[in-house]
Amino acid sequence: MRKTRFILPNAFTSMNFLLGVFAICWATGVFADFSTKDPFRMSAYFVILCVLLDKLDGFAARLVNASSDFGAQFDSLADLIAFGLAPAFGLFFCYKANVPKEWMADNLILILVVFSVYVLCAAMRLAKYNAMDSDAYHTVFSGLPSTFAGGLNVVVLSYATSKGLFDTAATGCTNCLYIPMIIMITSGILMVSPLFLPKLQPRKNKLFNSVQIILIIVTYISGFLFISPTIPYISEYLLILMGGYIVVGFGFGLVSRNQIIEEAKKEAKAAETNQ
Repeated sequence: MRKTRFILPNAFTSMNFLLGVFAICWATGVFADFSTKDPFRMSAYFVILCVLLDKLDGFAARLVNASSDFGAQFDSLADLIAFGLAPAFGLFFCYKANVPKEWMADNLILILVVFSVYVLCAAMRLAKYNAMDSDAYHTVFSGLPSTFAGGLNVVVLSYATSKGLFDTAATGCTNCLYIPMIIMITSGILMVSPLFLPKLQPRKNKLFNSVQIILIIVTYISGFLFISPTIPYISEYLLILMGGYIVVGFGFGLVSRNQIIEEAKKEAKAAETNQ
């Protein structure tokens, strides 16, 4: 019974790992000969599923008292695949499939730099999370979570392809082609930044909690329905919500930075005193 209790949380982690692998397969065209579906929307959907299901393995581990170092390392590897590699491969192959060859050749080095920086930032964030005390701050994240960064980037790419952003002949705007790269490298830098971002958790304000719960529920519904291209404004809603969370959240973190650090120090001292 001791060993079997680890099956459930590791099964959820395995599922996320495979969803990330399938997201890469869709983005790189592995399934292109077997499906007429938009490969980048499908890739984005698999990553979004990883985002929505990301906390299940940790919840299951706590539920059956099956937390382990193996589980933590496996979870980080799955996160690197789903939120680091999958969005980066999506970016590269999205450009490869949609932009003129001349533009791709002229900007190949830039695309590879963005690809590399983003993946490295995701890897460093996950390594930092495992190596350091992840509970140092109870109410905020230090930097942008890789889960959020991955979800943001795949929605941006899916939205850009569905709205014809890469069709320069129709838009007449070649500068628009740089927008997904700017968002990806910015989110990569934010992942390893020391900036604070408030966690989505209960607060003292009941109205705030109610609004937060409603937004989370609608986000989950939108995420699961993202697969359908016929349902309008799902991508727009997700982009507005994520963009607003980043801007407002990091703004709050900057304003409250000193207070957050002082509270963390007090909690650390209190914990040492109680030991």
